[in-house]
Amino acid sequence: MTKRDANGTTLSTIMVTGGSGLVGQAIKSHTTSNPKEGETWIFLSSKDGDLRDRTATDAIFDKFKPTHVIHLAAKVGGLFANMKQKVEFYRENTLINDNIMENCRIHKVAKLVSMLSTCIFPDKTKYPIDETMLHDGPPHPSNEGYAYAKRLIDTMNRAYAEEYGCNFTSIIPTNIYGPHDNFNIQNGHVIPGLIHKCYVAKKNNTPFTIWGSGTPLRQFIYSLDLAELTVWVMRDYHSPDPITLSVDEAAEVPIKDVAYAVAKAMKFEGEVVFDTEKADGQFKKTACNKKLRGLRPDYKFTTMDEGVQKAVDWFLENYDTARK
Repeated sequence: MTKRDANGTTLSTIMVTGGSGLVGQAIKSHTTSNPKEGETWIFLSSKDGDLRDRTATDAIFDKFKPTHVIHLAAKVGGLFANMKQKVEFYRENTLINDNIMENCRIHKVAKLVSMLSTCIFPDKTKYPIDETMLHDGPPHPSNEGYAYAKRLIDTMNRAYAEEYGCNFTSIIPTNIYGPHDNFNIQNGHVIPGLIHKCYVAKKNNTPFTIWGSGTPLRQFIYSLDLAELTVWVMRDYHSPDPITLSVDEAAEVPIKDVAYAVAKAMKFEGEVVFDTEKADGQFKKTACNKKLRGLRPDYKFTTMDEGVQKAVDWFLENYDTARK
């Protein structure tokens, strides 16, 4: 039942799982800067309870009574962890997702938005990838435990809509970066890893060395842009079919350009070296944002230079407490 205050304003309680991570913190920043009357936001962290555990998840829903849920929490890890622990990546993510979805059904949550990833798409595919291709073939064997658990969110969004009339959907972002990221050089993603590496090179007066040739192409989305679009999906996009939240195909950039953007933002004036002995990984993973552009034709994404500068500034200001 819709709750309203004395003035007739609809009251919503939006609960964000995985609220302390990169995207959760970006949503917190966006909604704090752009509050909407009647909305109360709750950002969960692991301290609030273990979402793998049904009883703990039930208790969280009973406590906060959300009307809307943005589901970001997941067991994630790098390539090595995914290869070594396929069972855990499948089981733990499946348990988390099932507990969240079933509680959303029981509590008659008005909207559930879950986050998927481009890494769960078929390994052998044509580019650009779009939302309709998610189940067209097996994922890369290295992360199949994680990938199949995540793909099932899409399957179950449609199943819950058909059987129970639930308004569940999912978003598919491309490579995310920004404040509150994990800046670990070994296990972090591309941009935060490069930022930390460049910081160390500047501090030690050594070359800034990038693994690989720098030629692979990637689409990067600044976390605050993703946050804004995720909140828009929660409020205004009502279909169980997933939607890709990505910069345009024309904004795809080689890693080399990203490295130079990081060096510029860090005011690094030393030597930039590309270690071609190291593997490059997949050359491109282009995603098509045609569905998004059909609904938000005028949306302006943060440019790479601007976003990298903001991420570098945040890292320098929060160096002591940043994840690294």
